[in-house]
Amino acid sequence: MQLKALLVDDEINIMRNLQTVIPWEELNIGVVGMATNGVKAMELVGECAPDLILSDIRMPVMDGIALLKWLQEQKYEGEVVMLTGFQEFDYARSAVKYGAKDFILKPIDYEELRQIVERLALQIREKRMERLKEEKTRKRLSSLAYEKMLHDVLLDYTSVSMLHLLSEDGELPDQPAYTLLVADLDGYSQIARPWSERERKLWNFAVRNVLQEALLPDEQAYAVLQTREGEWCLLLEHRPDRAIPGTEQIRVWSHSLQAAVEQYAKLTVSIGIFASPVSMERLAEAYKCVQRSLQLSPGKQHVVFVDGAEDGGETNEPLWSVLDELVAGLKTKDRAKIEQATQGLHAGVKAILAFSVLRGEQMLHFVVLHLMREMREVGLLEGEQEEAVWAKLEKSVCVKELLDTIDGLTGACMNAGLAKKTGEVLMVSAKDYIQRHMSRDLGIEEVADYLGISCSYFSLLFKQQFGETFVEYLTRQRMEQAKSLLVMTGKSVTSIGNKVGYAERRYFTKVFHKYEGMTPTEFRERHAAGGADG
Repeated sequence: MQLKALLVDDEINIMRNLQTVIPWEELNIGVVGMATNGVKAMELVGECAPDLILSDIRMPVMDGIALLKWLQEQKYEGEVVMLTGFQEFDYARSAVKYGAKDFILKPIDYEELRQIVERLALQIREKRMERLKEEKTRKRLSSLAYEKMLHDVLLDYTSVSMLHLLSEDGELPDQPAYTLLVADLDGYSQIARPWSERERKLWNFAVRNVLQEALLPDEQAYAVLQTREGEWCLLLEHRPDRAIPGTEQIRVWSHSLQAAVEQYAKLTVSIGIFASPVSMERLAEAYKCVQRSLQLSPGKQHVVFVDGAEDGGETNEPLWSVLDELVAGLKTKDRAKIEQATQGLHAGVKAILAFSVLRGEQMLHFVVLHLMREMREVGLLEGEQEEAVWAKLEKSVCVKELLDTIDGLTGACMNAGLAKKTGEVLMVSAKDYIQRHMSRDLGIEEVADYLGISCSYFSLLFKQQFGETFVEYLTRQRMEQAKSLLVMTGKSVTSIGNKVGYAERRYFTKVFHKYEGMTPTEFRERHAAGGADG
């Protein structure tokens, strides 16, 4: 990066020597101004914002010491070197307390001055790089915190009124409005059947990254939040300086998202859009509305606009509430809530059947798929159990058989939840928390605090459950994500390191080499060559 220098001296010959003898171009420094006194220097500081100032002490109108005091009052962040005669040595030395970085005696030894300028330039650049790094880290952490906040509001984990406490720190925008889109992988429950848990994670991670990058060429800022396996919510925040996007613009963006997923992940997604701008207070409501309409829309790669009145109609509203209660009961292992919700489900289906048998069967198919995805998310549905549900579902041709399938699924999940030891339940929550926060600095203390247990007990449970330490597990998960990004994206090694929780490229490369036996660049080149050979 090129730095800027300001020269201040009332002796013209010295000024010219400073300008010509010092190898400014070689040092990548540009001389942006020259002043013959402190007053003129003050004007140029305001106009040019120099990084480095070389100033004489004795000058008319305003001397160098007065200039130093003014710079100190202005909280000047650059460096100052004072030039002084031998008889002013003690005077110059006292100027250091006013912020002078160094001083040099006249007649000037220009080689010594060159060395001082070169040293200070290096320090300035290092300081600036450190500041940029800190700013980048702060922005990344702020972005992650903001996305976590949106995620909790979206899934109704917290109230917006509580989050407004953050507004004093500037972390919560004043009454933001969003365009809300839901992207759902077509037939996800079916296509994910043969995938292992690791494959599911990698595919979900890869698709999220595709969605995150797809609209950046349009200079559109947005957050991509995974709401469950195979489903993501995209929130496009409306900016005061931009017009609210219209239906056609949103449709274009939706097709861009679909095309990107199909091109890079070889999968298809359907997009549901809430037709009007959504306030933060209505995010959870709008998300549910779009999700339900999207799930009940036939076909693949379709785009559905929902205006809030298309939530399956008023007839279905009690059934949606019952389904939410059923899922909540299964997650909390509340048998009474499950039984009550199951009864409500049967009653709701009867009400729908009075209007349309086909609609009732369609709703029940959705309920089965929805329950499977939700229960798999919290570890209450194992592979064998899921296959058994699929076998039943494929043979279920009437409403009664579909209801029996749902009853069998809820019973199996309830028994699985009750059979899990307390430690196992805690580790399911720990695993989910780690997965959602591994892109930033994450320690045992934070996860243990989240679970409400001591660090030592957490470490013991973790090793018993996963057969490896927390650090070993976290590193392995990060490395697997990094490998996926190296192969499936063109992002830089530094960017990929940041995405998986390593702010420093050097440290990321070191950890990756230890884990994989080669550097990230070598890994990418090897797999690129392998793909070309194949």
